[in-house]
Amino acid sequence: MTDYSAFAGRACPDWYARPQLGVFIHWGIFAVPAWAPRGASITELTRNDYDNLFRHAPYAQWYDNALRIEGSPTREHHAANHGDRSYESFRPDFEAAAAAFDADAWADLFVRAGAGYVVFVAKHHDGYCLWPTAVENPHRSGWHSARDYVGELAAAVRRRGLRFGLYYSGGLDWTFHNPPITDFGSVFACVPLGDDYRTYANAQVRELIDRYQPSVLWNDIAWPDADTVPDLFAYYYDRVPDGVVNDRWMGDRGLFQSLRDTEGLATFNGFVKAQIAAITGEMPQPAPPHCDFRCVEYADGAHMGDQKWESCRGLGLAFGYNANEETEDYLTGAGLVDLYRDVTGRGGNLLINVGPMADGTIPQVQATPLLALGTVLEGG
Repeated sequence: MTDYSAFAGRACPDWYARPQLGVFIHWGIFAVPAWAPRGASITELTRNDYDNLFRHAPYAQWYDNALRIEGSPTREHHAANHGDRSYESFRPDFEAAAAAFDADAWADLFVRAGAGYVVFVAKHHDGYCLWPTAVENPHRSGWHSARDYVGELAAAVRRRGLRFGLYYSGGLDWTFHNPPITDFGSVFACVPLGDDYRTYANAQVRELIDRYQPSVLWNDIAWPDADTVPDLFAYYYDRVPDGVVNDRWMGDRGLFQSLRDTEGLATFNGFVKAQIAAITGEMPQPAPPHCDFRCVEYADGAHMGDQKWESCRGLGLAFGYNANEETEDYLTGAGLVDLYRDVTGRGGNLLINVGPMADGTIPQVQATPLLALGTVLEGG
């Protein structure tokens, strides 16, 4: 039996419990092709085109997955603009461009925006690590940066009095398992189930904790094994006593395995679609055995009530930089101010995302609304 009793009654640390602004950063190899379809949000697609959700998703950070989907707009775009290049072939382009990375410039912008904390994506679903990890990927040797982008940003952020957190894609790593994902059922069917990944993910997260002591430990999608989660939380809290963990640590291996069966996948997706059709607003997610805060994504969190929660979304419709987006796809300064006031007025934190270009530039269309919000927050 998985035991979370050591964390029973743990109060959310005061520094995070105060409603505030956080900045999310999705940056990586996907910033080189920098493309996804535009026009419909992930929320709209979930409700209106569930079966093709990730075929048409505006998530540029999912480029590697969309490239594997037959007939996807991304595959058509890639063939027309990049021919038969593999996703991995963009790595040298990213690393050459990323030589211009300036952690201080990012941190200065986040301070001016009025942020209290920053959450940096250390490893996204493509498995590429933005720190020189000592934990070797058994399927793609050396699939990490030589430069310590994580460490540089952590130092720059903390010098300015902000908290620093880390995102880790625990549920998906396409270097271990990469069938095309088109819907939520196939998301969970894609969670790697081998002992090699369970060992790898646990070792990497512990390495991140030891090296960077992140104030936020933000896991995504799921976790490969429920039984290891309590020990991992205990390890984290021991080293970062006022740290916080989010709610995306579900490790139901039986469910993940069942979704690799055609009938099981169809049953799951049918259930999800029926739930979506039956509910006019957001579909509530079951509470995990333990977390310090709940998450919603491109949603208003109307069902969160009194529990501590966080709303995350991009300034546009993607998290990773999407060169295909138009100005009208982005929040304006007034729109961001209104969103911030709504979320924090109901006790939530707003984790607003920037998607830098490959060279680390944060586009002006993203910086402008951040600065507008900062001006309002500075004025009280």
